[in-house]
Amino acid sequence: MSEMILVVEDEQAIADNICFALRYEGFSTTHFTEGQSALDWFGVHKAGCVVLDVGLPDINGFEVCKAIRQYSQVPILFLTARSEEVDRIVGFEIGADDYVCKPFSPRELVARIKAILKRINTQTEPSGLFEINDKACEIKYRDVQLDLTRYEYGVLSYLLNHPNQVFTREQLLLAVWREPLSSSDRVVDTHIKTLRAKLRVISANDDPLITHRGLGYSLKL
Repeated sequence: MSEMILVVEDEQAIADNICFALRYEGFSTTHFTEGQSALDWFGVHKAGCVVLDVGLPDINGFEVCKAIRQYSQVPILFLTARSEEVDRIVGFEIGADDYVCKPFSPRELVARIKAILKRINTQTEPSGLFEINDKACEIKYRDVQLDLTRYEYGVLSYLLNHPNQVFTREQLLLAVWREPLSSSDRVVDTHIKTLRAKLRVISANDDPLITHRGLGYSLKL
C-alpha cells in the first residue's frame, strides 16, 4: 500500500500541483483547505507525512501542528509565503521536520518528503540501542519495549529524531507539551529523570540522555 500524504493547503491550484506530483511518485493523497477539517480526519486516519500550509483560513498551521504533536510524531513539512527566520524557528520549535517557502517546485517538495520518510523509516541508533516506530508511537531500547507516558514518548522521540542536537527546556516544552505556556520548564527535567530511570532498568551502564548545564538536553547517538 502506498504512503498516504495529508495535504492541508487552502489555495486549490497549489494543492492540485502538490497532489499530482505526489501521486506521480506513487503516493496516495488526501487534501483539506481548513485546519480543523484536517485535524478531524487525522484523528481517525493515518498519514505517513503532513504537508501543512501556515496561512489557513480558520486556524493557522502552527496551531494545527501543535494539536497533532499532542499525540503523534508524524513528519510535518510546513508551506508558507513567509520567509522570515522567526517563522522558520517557530515551526521547528513546535515540531516541524522541514520548511518550504512559496513559490516552490513540486518536484523539490516531493524530494524533501522522500528524504524525511527515508530518515524516519530507518531511524535506528547506530549501535542498535534504540528502535523507534513513529506510526505506532513505540520505542524499543536494547530490543525491549519501553512503557512510556505520552510526554515521555514525546520527549524521547523528539530527541531521537534530532540526534546530537541540544534543546533548551523551552524548546522541548513547545515541541511536546499540549499547553506549553501553562507548564513549568521544570516538568522537562522531571520527564528526563523518569526516562533515565526506565533506560537504566534495562541497562545500568548506558546514559544516552545528556544534560548540558545551562543549555538543555540532547540524545547522544
